[in-house]
Amino acid sequence: MSNIEIIISSFSTDEQQKFIIFLEKKNKRKDTKNVDLFKLILKGETSTKIICETLYGSLKKDAYYTLKQRLYNSLIDFIAANKLQGENSTDIQLVKYILVARDFFMHKNYKAAYKILDKAELVAREFQLFTILTEIYHTKIQYAYTIPTININEIIDSFKENQKNQLLQEELNIVYAKIRQNLKKVNQKNGNLLDFQTITSSIFKEHNISINDSMSFKSLYQLITIVSISAFATKDFISVESFLISTYKKLENKKENNKQLFYHIRILYLIANTLFRNKNFEKSIYYLNLMHTYMLLNKKKYYNNFKFNYLLLFALNKNYTNNQSEAIQILENVITKKNIETKTALDVHLSLIMFYFQNNQLKKASQLFSKFYHSDKWYIDKNGIEWTIKKNLIEILLHLELRNIDVFESRLLSFKRKHYTYLKNIQQFRVINFLKLVEVYYKNPQIITTKDFFNKVESSFEFIGAKQEDIFVMSFYAWLKSKMNQQPIFISTLNLIEQIKLE
Repeated sequence: MSNIEIIISSFSTDEQQKFIIFLEKKNKRKDTKNVDLFKLILKGETSTKIICETLYGSLKKDAYYTLKQRLYNSLIDFIAANKLQGENSTDIQLVKYILVARDFFMHKNYKAAYKILDKAELVAREFQLFTILTEIYHTKIQYAYTIPTININEIIDSFKENQKNQLLQEELNIVYAKIRQNLKKVNQKNGNLLDFQTITSSIFKEHNISINDSMSFKSLYQLITIVSISAFATKDFISVESFLISTYKKLENKKENNKQLFYHIRILYLIANTLFRNKNFEKSIYYLNLMHTYMLLNKKKYYNNFKFNYLLLFALNKNYTNNQSEAIQILENVITKKNIETKTALDVHLSLIMFYFQNNQLKKASQLFSKFYHSDKWYIDKNGIEWTIKKNLIEILLHLELRNIDVFESRLLSFKRKHYTYLKNIQQFRVINFLKLVEVYYKNPQIITTKDFFNKVESSFEFIGAKQEDIFVMSFYAWLKSKMNQQPIFISTLNLIEQIKLE
């Protein structure tokens, strides 16, 4: 999607209406077509030809590109004005209070000045606006001499405590940036690994980061994000689950306000995703429902930002709790939508293909897979090498099931050539061993139910237990298990998940 499409797709229904009013007030001529263009893009229209013919009756590309640039500029102006009037209104109001108080001090109206600063301090503390609190305390200390009853030591103590909180927020912001930067340094071509747990611990120690109740909502969000990144990098979701939930409990007790809402929703999604990866599906759905509740607040202000990720994770949970028909229906509705972020759209398509495959709807899976027409390099750039490997593995199994033997052999050979070096470098021999067993089955299907093959499977994989095992790794292994046990793939998948209860 282009920048303008991404911006428009993020607008809530209320923001869409406000922007149209904004454009209409701004337009000096009645024949200006910016509102019409906005509505076309809002509907998901991306074809230059169709848009030009709708607006002008012919292919006037120059006029269209000029109009599109003006619409983009109007979007920037609208968002800036909206933010000043909305999200940052508290900050602006507090700055006004400080300026008025200083003016009162200059005119020796000391009691009124302190009264205003006291009011500003209460609001700034509630919203944890540490920078503004610094200005408030600075002004209070500067003019403390004007009122003899003022306890300057209490103000100084508050000032120093605020300094600590502000420093912690800034340090955590630096840590967050460093962790994200290290994540970007993973060399996807040669598979060099980064020990994120060691890196995280080292950076935390370097910056003296510790968790406490005085942390801001944003700081807690960044902390949870850092831990989540480490979990995804190491595939160790079990060890971080309790930390994420207990940290959220600190956050949950903080008074809710508009500035915190975006971070609150993001945190709930991260927790729900971690619980899903740990096969704790019911609890994941609980946090998703909580997430949806917050998505509806403030006239659905952030609903569009999160709705597709929410629906995808909800569908995945439904799939693995034996509600596959509902999961398929959810994602079939999602793929018809436009203006979905590329990464999310790819995840939705691949998940639905997996659902079809597990449900033995092989033709539907194949038809949907045909929409993946880009190169592996393109998919790696858009969604990472692990996602690309999963896509290729599903494709190999799909062609084998459909008995497209020539295509199966071609894709298998291509996979070995493109990805075996990477898999060896990151020591993911299980994928290589899995494909070796797939080849054995392909060449001699009868062997799959024999004791020899069972022993070969047992010796090929280092099993870490159903609770710790990655849910997507289990899904691939379930296909192999279904062949060994002569049962449907989805039944094998659910049986593997049921083993968690026995551990």
